[in-house]
Amino acid sequence: MDLGSLSALDGSPLPDLAGKTVLVVNVASKCGLTPQYTGLEKLQERFGGPGFTVLGVPCNQFGGQEPGSPEEIATFCSATYGVSFPLTEKVDVNGPGRHPVYAALTDTTDASGAAGDVQWNFEKFLVGPDGSVKARFRPRTEPESEEVVAAISGLLG
Repeated sequence: MDLGSLSALDGSPLPDLAGKTVLVVNVASKCGLTPQYTGLEKLQERFGGPGFTVLGVPCNQFGGQEPGSPEEIATFCSATYGVSFPLTEKVDVNGPGRHPVYAALTDTTDASGAAGDVQWNFEKFLVGPDGSVKARFRPRTEPESEEVVAAISGLLG
């Protein structure tokens, strides 16, 4: 999977993610699950470095909960949650305009064996250093939950 086909929030290229373990999360600023940014940032602080990053992917497809401009999104994430991980351009994760990255991600099954469309904001996909999707966690799974931390730890050795 080529995460490099996504651009950064400001339109520039993303940092090189090849060979990294990446937790890809579709994010939104005005969602009941938005406080998950705190847990995502804690994962970034705990595991971030040469081998791991969280990657936030703004999406406005669920209840119009990410309506802001790139500048507004960046300011909100930085000022409200101290986000230090990279954010991508705003993309569609479902439907006919689905970004190709999400076309690949949504083929992955969750713990119950279900694949398909992203259910809501803050759905998480763990991509291994080889570019394959290793795990899928539904929106209500907290970033610092045992299953997410174990999956990341298992890939980082």
